[in-house]
Amino acid sequence: MNKILLIETATDICSAAVCDGENILSSGRITEPRSQASGLAPLIQRTVAEAGIEMSGLSAVAVSSGPGSYTGLRVGVSTAKGLCFGAGIPLIGIGTLRIIAYGAIRSGAAADDPEGTVIIPMIDARRMEVYTAVYDASGKRLTDVEAAVLTPETFTDCMREYRKVIFTGDGAAKYENMIPEEFRGRCVFMPSHPEAVDMAVPAFRALQEKRFEDTAYFEPFYLKEFIAADPSRKIEAVLHPGL
Repeated sequence: MNKILLIETATDICSAAVCDGENILSSGRITEPRSQASGLAPLIQRTVAEAGIEMSGLSAVAVSSGPGSYTGLRVGVSTAKGLCFGAGIPLIGIGTLRIIAYGAIRSGAAADDPEGTVIIPMIDARRMEVYTAVYDASGKRLTDVEAAVLTPETFTDCMREYRKVIFTGDGAAKYENMIPEEFRGRCVFMPSHPEAVDMAVPAFRALQEKRFEDTAYFEPFYLKEFIAADPSRKIEAVLHPGL
């Protein structure tokens, strides 16, 4: 069996899907902000039913592991762990930034020049702050996950090195008006939210490779608070293999 329940709760948009391999069988979402606690369980029930299977027909549950909303991540991970314990199936953690990057890949935005393209997902943190990392056009992470204060120079190294830079996620709009004029022709902006359907490819690969989390001890991945207001300072996160 290759059927996986996909759960995404890291931002205000809550979504769920069921995939068979990399193919989506069913999906649903809730757009009402901060509705994860009340809406996630019914959403999962509907999504699994629409896929025409029972929980016993699943091979694994995959959940977004962060960074993102503290409450949203806690609800998603707790729900996923409960389902895994109940059904006796493994847990897969997928980093939220990676999910956003796969959304850009699925859109075809990187297909015209995969070797010359990088994807920079951003999750809105506060003020001019975002959680971010750099991914290539295959979804491989190239830099550490970090909390960054945006300035015009934040991503100029990427813009010099690559022919196309895709900024995506719900924090991308913060950077659009900051880009130095000389690099604007290389940049594409795709504001988005992480979606459960974009977890299918990395979740299926994790299932094939048996890269599972320890269900009993798995916790969401959080970044530390910013220590100083200095815009040039960044705080690097402890790396997480699912990111």
